[in-house]
Amino acid sequence: MVAQFLGLKLRLLANLFRRSPWQVVGIAVGLLYGLALAVGIVVVLVGLRSVGDAALVRDGMIVAGSLVVLGFFLVPLVFGVDDSMDPRAFAVLGIPNRRLSLGLAVSALLGVPAIVLTIVLLGTVVTWSRGVMETLLALVAAALLLATCTLAARVSTSIAAFLLATRRSREFTGIVGVLLLVMISPLVILLLNVDWGRDGVAVLGGLGGILGWTPLGAGWSVPGDAATGQWGAAFLKLLIAAAVVYLLWLAWQALVAKMLVTPGREAQVRNYGGLGWFDRLPPNSVGAIAARSLTYWGRDSRYWVSLVMIPVVPVLAVIPLSIAGVPGEYLALLPVPLMCVFLGWATHNDVAFDSTAVWLHVVSGTRGTADRVGRLIPVLLVGIPLIGFGSAISIFLHGDWSVLPSMLGVSTSILLSGLGFSSFTSARFPYPATKPGDSPFSQPQSSDTTAALIQSLTFIGAILLSLPAIIMGLLGIFSDPVWHLPALFWGLGIGVSALVAGVWLGARTFERRGPEILASALRA
Repeated sequence: MVAQFLGLKLRLLANLFRRSPWQVVGIAVGLLYGLALAVGIVVVLVGLRSVGDAALVRDGMIVAGSLVVLGFFLVPLVFGVDDSMDPRAFAVLGIPNRRLSLGLAVSALLGVPAIVLTIVLLGTVVTWSRGVMETLLALVAAALLLATCTLAARVSTSIAAFLLATRRSREFTGIVGVLLLVMISPLVILLLNVDWGRDGVAVLGGLGGILGWTPLGAGWSVPGDAATGQWGAAFLKLLIAAAVVYLLWLAWQALVAKMLVTPGREAQVRNYGGLGWFDRLPPNSVGAIAARSLTYWGRDSRYWVSLVMIPVVPVLAVIPLSIAGVPGEYLALLPVPLMCVFLGWATHNDVAFDSTAVWLHVVSGTRGTADRVGRLIPVLLVGIPLIGFGSAISIFLHGDWSVLPSMLGVSTSILLSGLGFSSFTSARFPYPATKPGDSPFSQPQSSDTTAALIQSLTFIGAILLSLPAIIMGLLGIFSDPVWHLPALFWGLGIGVSALVAGVWLGARTFERRGPEILASALRA
C-alpha cells in the first residue's frame, strides 16, 4: 500500500512538468534553488565537524533547527497549501484508517521541502560523527526530526483544510500570519542589536538551553549533548523527541479519520434581522451613507484589516526606540499620535473602495457634503475614544499629567487633519483599489505615480499641518509647562479647520467630478 501511494505521488510530481514551458521553467528553478540551498547548508555542516567548541555548534543548531520545525507547522496553517494528497480524496476506496495514514505520511517525503530537509539532516549526522555512539544518536535523532517535520506539516495542512476552506477564514489566518511576523520583529531587532562578539555566545547558549527541552529543539539537541558529554540529557531529550513523533502520529490518524467522514467546510450563511445601522441612524442622506460605511467597516475585510493593523504600528516604532535607549516616559507619548496618523490616513482612497457601487451616489444626486461627512462617521467613532482613553493611559505611564493638554491637542490635530486631507483626495484623486470580495492583501497595479503621491500627501500632510501643536507640546515637555495649553488650543484649531476645509473642498470636488469618479471606478 505504501508503495502505491509513493507511486501516485511520483506521478503527481511528474505531471507538474507537463504544464506550459514557462511554468516548467519556474518549477525547475525552484527545485534547483532548493537543492542548491541544501548543498550549501550541508557544506557548512560538514565544516562544523572540525569545530572544537561542540557546545557552541549544538546551541546554534538547536536555535536554527527549532525555527525549521516551527516553519513546517506554521506555514501550511497560516498561508495554506494545495494538498494533492488530501485524505478526503480516498474516502470512497475503503482503505483502513491506519494504512491510509501511513501511506499518506510516507508519500509526504516526496516533496522539495522534505527532500531538502533529508539532505540537511544527513549533514547533521556528519557534523556529530565524532564517535560511534554520537553517530548512532545523530542518525536516530535525524530520523525522528524528519518524522516530526513531515507529520507536523501533514497535521497543519489537514487543519488548514478545515480552517481555510472559506474566504473569510483565509483572510483571518492571513491577518494572523502578518501579525505574527510583526510581533516577532522586535525579537529580530533585539537579536540584531546584540553585541555578538561579546555577548553572542551567552545569548545563543541561553536560547539553546531553553529550546533544547521543548518539542521544537529536543531532537536537534540530542547528538550535541552526547558530543559534550551530557549523556543523561541526551537520552532524556531523545525520549521527548520520540514522544513528540508519537503524539503527532496519533493526531494525524485522528485527523485522517475525521476528514474521511467530514465534507469540506462551507461558509455559513448568516441571516441578519432588521436593517442594522440603517435602523439606528437618522433617515437622511448623511445617516444612510454613515450606516453603509459602518457596515463596511464591520464586515468588509478590506476595512477591518487596516483597523486591526493600526494598533500594531506603535509596537514597531516603540520597540526599536526602546532598544536604542530612549527613556520609557517619552515612549509612552508616541502610540496615540502614531495611531491617529494611520487612522486619519485610512480613508484617503475610500471612494475607490466602493468600486462601481459609487454610481448610486452619482445618479441620485447625493450632495457632496453628505457623502464626505457620512464616510467620516466610522473613523470619528473610533478616533475620539482612542484619543480620550489612549491619552489618559499614555499620560499615566508618562507620569506627568500636565502633558495631557498637549497629548490631546497633538492627537486631535493629526487625526482631524488626516481626515481633512482624505476627504479631498478620495474624491479628487481616486486610484485603483482592491475590489469588494477580493483578498485585502492584494493590490491592483497602478500605471502612474498617482497612488504613491496621494498616499504620501495624505500621510505627511497631516503631520506637517500639526507641526505647531507638536512643537508647542515638545516645548512644554522640555522647556516650560506653560506651552501645554497653547498646544491644546492650536491642535484643536488646526484640526477642526483642516477637517472643515477638507470636507468643503471634497464635497465640491465630488459634485463636480461625479462622472469622472464613476469612469475611474469602471476602469479599475
